[in-house]
Amino acid sequence: MKNTFYLILSALFLFGLFSCKSNTSGTENMKEKRFISEKSVSEVTKSLLDSIGETQRIRIERGVKQVAQLWQQTDGTNEDFTTFCMENFIADSVQLDVLYKRLEKNFETLSGYFNEIDVTLKEPIQLVGFEESPVDMLFGGYDVRAHMDDDFYANKIAFVTALNFPFYSLDEKTKLGDTWTRKQWAYARMGDRFTSRIPAQVQQHLSQTLTNADSYISNYNIYMGQLVDAKGEKLFPADMKLITHWGLRDELKSDYADKVNGLKKQQLIYEVMKRIIDQSIPSEVINNGKYTWNPVENKIFDSGKELPSKPENDVRYEVLLQNFKANRQIDAYSPNFPTALSRNFDAAMEIPQKDVENLFKSLLSSQQVKEVAAYIKSRLGRDLQPFDIWYNGFKAKGEISEDELTKITSAKYPTPLAVEKDLPNILIKLGWKSEKARQIASLVQVDASLGAGHAWGAVLRGQKARLRTRIGENGMDYKGYNIAVHEFGHNTEQTITLNDVDYWMLNGVPNNAFTEAVAFMFQKRDLELLGVKNANPDAEAFLALDNFWASYEIMGVALVDIAVWEWMYANPNATPAQLKDAVITEAKKVWNEYYAGILGGKDEPILGIYSHMIDYPLYLSYYPIGHLIDFQVEKQMKGKNMADEMQRMYTQGRIVPQIWMKNGVGQAISVEPTLKAVDEALKVVK
Repeated sequence: MKNTFYLILSALFLFGLFSCKSNTSGTENMKEKRFISEKSVSEVTKSLLDSIGETQRIRIERGVKQVAQLWQQTDGTNEDFTTFCMENFIADSVQLDVLYKRLEKNFETLSGYFNEIDVTLKEPIQLVGFEESPVDMLFGGYDVRAHMDDDFYANKIAFVTALNFPFYSLDEKTKLGDTWTRKQWAYARMGDRFTSRIPAQVQQHLSQTLTNADSYISNYNIYMGQLVDAKGEKLFPADMKLITHWGLRDELKSDYADKVNGLKKQQLIYEVMKRIIDQSIPSEVINNGKYTWNPVENKIFDSGKELPSKPENDVRYEVLLQNFKANRQIDAYSPNFPTALSRNFDAAMEIPQKDVENLFKSLLSSQQVKEVAAYIKSRLGRDLQPFDIWYNGFKAKGEISEDELTKITSAKYPTPLAVEKDLPNILIKLGWKSEKARQIASLVQVDASLGAGHAWGAVLRGQKARLRTRIGENGMDYKGYNIAVHEFGHNTEQTITLNDVDYWMLNGVPNNAFTEAVAFMFQKRDLELLGVKNANPDAEAFLALDNFWASYEIMGVALVDIAVWEWMYANPNATPAQLKDAVITEAKKVWNEYYAGILGGKDEPILGIYSHMIDYPLYLSYYPIGHLIDFQVEKQMKGKNMADEMQRMYTQGRIVPQIWMKNGVGQAISVEPTLKAVDEALKVVK
């Protein structure tokens, strides 16, 4: 599940994800022209070198250049720029450390309390229990941080930071970072703080659009009890309401355990998904349980009488289009990362896009895909169908009735408070000592979510992370529990990497894939935490197969996400209808290349169903990278205490991914350990 804190932090420091429906044409005209002349840069650089000496050459050249890139006419004349650099460059290491500590402390304080304000303002649109008000969306979309950077440039704090803490490219961090001390890494992260100058009004537009997108997805529910198949039969419980896409997908997964109606239910869910993708879904059945709906024939009924319906009409793609337009607004202010794709991969993920795509394609085209698919076919006793991309039979719960699991979870967790009280016990079961478990759990607050659930981390040390999860009137069902365990993995990582890392500028993880890896580690142990034993002697082999199949599924989705963003950049004036066609075309293209020969069904669009594509653009690549990291970390932890290994690895904080992996597990991110494990697993299970 998406990790809200890291997305917001990325938006704050690196790129924007959202905007109002403002005019975004002529983005290139929005950027202030470079004001400081090259002559001034050369002169002040030479003066500082003459005054201080060659030992500071790298810092001087980079610092002066970065300040010049950010300096605008409103900040002063060329002479003012020269004077500022000469007076504010700090050569003495002791004084530089004092400056660093003061900046770090104050940035933590400001960011921490702004984060708390943001959490509070969004509560009415994210949590249950609030009376609806028309101003909720306005407050929820308000970005309290929007003017912070403007103010830092106005009072010169941003320039002091940029001048004294150089920015290093990803390639430089990767090559040099092995030899850096922890302090040097912290200084380098301080150098990342001011690399762009985004106006406050653009930040506010960004915030409003993300809020709109989140609200759109959070309220996109399907009343499953009102679905009928081609024979007019109702297959789902009358009170079942599922959010797209997470709830629909998880219900489809759980139906492998239903030997009577499971296949028919899966086929019906698949029809619902395709209606959402092509936007032929009747708007009357979205978040509305009044009408009966036959998704196969796409007809709605009221008391048995067929009624005319109105399709959603490309709203889904209008939301995505607004996210794209917002990112284009950011482009003009990001000289180091001039597109959303570069900001996502080079800045936020810190793994080049081509490297990510090559990782995915190497697994998708591997021989192991065919071998695992053949094994799944033998277990199902039928030809595979496109929705078997979500095959769930490698998990222990694939053989256990979800109704039985829900009886356990609803009795154990009737309220958010019951979940919160049990968090220390969950950590103790996973290997944390009692005192540390209670310390971590004391910094996590559980809230009842309107959406599928998410984790929102704290930013100021000592403040609480939020675990948002769905809990119904009858308590937490198994789907909600499974997601909650995933989100608690995020919260545990968030708490450790904020409070136990030595420098605040290094708090967090290299990128979102690393927090997804922890969430996956927690999630796969959900039955163990309930006391449900997996009696299968081949459990480890099945775990490897499950990780592989999950990677196979989400890697294709991520490739579609990337291709769609490349298409939008190539077609910036596209309409929502054109974007819809492009998404479906790209989904079919990836399907035909990597899935049709395995799961059948040429030109299937199902890779376009993921909600993340709509409300959290370019996030989908973090999931498959997370699966690969999860597998490598699990291998490293084998035979060791999970808690001890997590503390060792994750207190490295936010250094670049490949150095983190080298220190943590002894090798870079790779598909090879997963593929080798699949080979061994197939020998065992066959």
